[in-house]
Amino acid sequence: MSAPDDPAVVTRAVVASIPAGQVMAYGEVGEVVGVGPRAAGRLVANLDDDVPWWRVVYADGTPATCHDGTAPDLLQAEGVPFRGDRVDMTRARRT
Repeated sequence: MSAPDDPAVVTRAVVASIPAGQVMAYGEVGEVVGVGPRAAGRLVANLDDDVPWWRVVYADGTPATCHDGTAPDLLQAEGVPFRGDRVDMTRARRT
């Protein structure tokens, strides 16, 4: 059984709390969890599809490449604003 402060458990909770239509950067998730952006990326990549992992993007708005590259389509289906191939972080960042 996982402890409540287990980084994987905290990551799951943080990502699950991101509303549809909004995103967080890996570094922002990492700040909450207490790990760096790369470690946050590994934790997010291990999440199941019942958690909206696609709502976590790179700081420049580039969508995740894990889970067979489906993040851009999932984000667009939720109405997340894009600028070219990247999420418009000014408009979509969770506040």
